[in-house]
Amino acid sequence: MYKLCVYIPASHLETVKQALFQAGAGRIGDYDSCCWQVLGCGQFRPLPGSQPFIGGSGQVEQVEEYRVEMVCMDNYVDTALEALYRAHPYEEPAFDVWRLDERCATTHKQR
Repeated sequence: MYKLCVYIPASHLETVKQALFQAGAGRIGDYDSCCWQVLGCGQFRPLPGSQPFIGGSGQVEQVEEYRVEMVCMDNYVDTALEALYRAHPYEEPAFDVWRLDERCATTHKQR
């Protein structure tokens, strides 16, 4: 099992989340569409040659973004990342993927 963490502009929050859920991410036991999210402020500066969704080349931008975290079973990770790239509006979406301890995937069924 993996944990996926992605930063999404507020304007595309639900679109990206739904794409990830449809790709199999966010499933925990007998539940789906599971995630945790918090609003924050992202910052970036598009470099020459970039084609930013927001802002202009060479200018620092600050944007309201949500940090969204969800789990993803091993067999759905590649599909989820493909869905992330298709649905996310940024040219270079910021995300992390962490492999979780195997006990994270099985603990809920042992209770």
